[in-house]
Amino acid sequence: MSSVLENAKRLVVKVGSSLVTNRGQGLDEAALSRWAEQIAGLRHMGREVVLVSSGAIAAGMQRLGWKRRPHALHELQAAAAVGQMGLIQAYESCFREHGLVTSQVLLTHEDLADRKRYLNARSTLRTLLGLGAIPVINENDTVAIDEIRFGDNDTLAALVTNLIEADVLVILTDQAGLYDKDPRKDSTAILVTEAKAGNPALEVMAGGVGSHISLGGMLTKVLAARRAARSGAHTVIASGHEKNVLTRLARGEKLGTQLVAERATLAARKQWLADHLQVRGSLVLDAGAVKALKVQGKSLLPIGVHEVGGEFERGEVVSCFDESRCEIARGLANYSSSETRRILRTPSSEIEARLGYVDEPELIHRDNLVLL
Repeated sequence: MSSVLENAKRLVVKVGSSLVTNRGQGLDEAALSRWAEQIAGLRHMGREVVLVSSGAIAAGMQRLGWKRRPHALHELQAAAAVGQMGLIQAYESCFREHGLVTSQVLLTHEDLADRKRYLNARSTLRTLLGLGAIPVINENDTVAIDEIRFGDNDTLAALVTNLIEADVLVILTDQAGLYDKDPRKDSTAILVTEAKAGNPALEVMAGGVGSHISLGGMLTKVLAARRAARSGAHTVIASGHEKNVLTRLARGEKLGTQLVAERATLAARKQWLADHLQVRGSLVLDAGAVKALKVQGKSLLPIGVHEVGGEFERGEVVSCFDESRCEIARGLANYSSSETRRILRTPSSEIEARLGYVDEPELIHRDNLVLL
């Protein structure tokens, strides 16, 4: 099998801090120039490319004279604010040399957790791609707090892949790919050249964390591949130090690790539900309701729910669990948590008698629900 990039039309490329900075000592403008050159090559091949780039905090640390990554959130945000200016300026300059227009897109978790903001971000990115621009995306570290952060740009890149319905996610790192063991500790480690995205064995292989500069480790990349696969996107994890890695992959050469998606592409609305990280509440379903959802493809009715967890409003995402507390689905609730507690175990015909009104006969409509 050749590279999954060979026939891909829309790509998300993620480059980590170690590939855009001089070992954390400020921006490596020569490296940024190489990324711009390769992405320009992809554009000439007719590919659409979104770039998710780390490096703002590392760049800010260098500008502020800090030797090690701080732990205090306000210091991280300050470093991001300082570094983001230099990062996007450098990218703009590098891409301009190839006649390409760039755009800066900063996202927080809330942007993709809110349905309206999610759709706005999706429309903006698709419009930029249609105009031939290169969106350069980073997490909006300056305003994000712990509760609304992605935590690493691997997760952000996977969600952007789902957001724009990209064909392939390319995660470039300082390793050749995923090994069956940690190659830094075991010389017998073997590179995994191809596997199914979402295989639990990959997470065992990828255990470990990143350096003091980067938050990402191989585990976050494997989990990102699993997330990207939910929308039918393949993932390639490869070394960013490999010469012309992007253009070689695009020409069909196999490099690094290919994690292949097997699931058919979900509808855009259900992609958003499946990848919604900030679930607001939970519902525990009886066996009959679980069967109705999983086997019969039906909506969730109040009569099938016997426990409500958390506080949520109408239209927010809730997780659905079976009686063994295994999550089986996520969906948009038609009723708030307080309303749901009043109508659980109740036939739909009695909702109005319990609440004094009825919005919908279903607690979650099938069109607003995705099985996991």
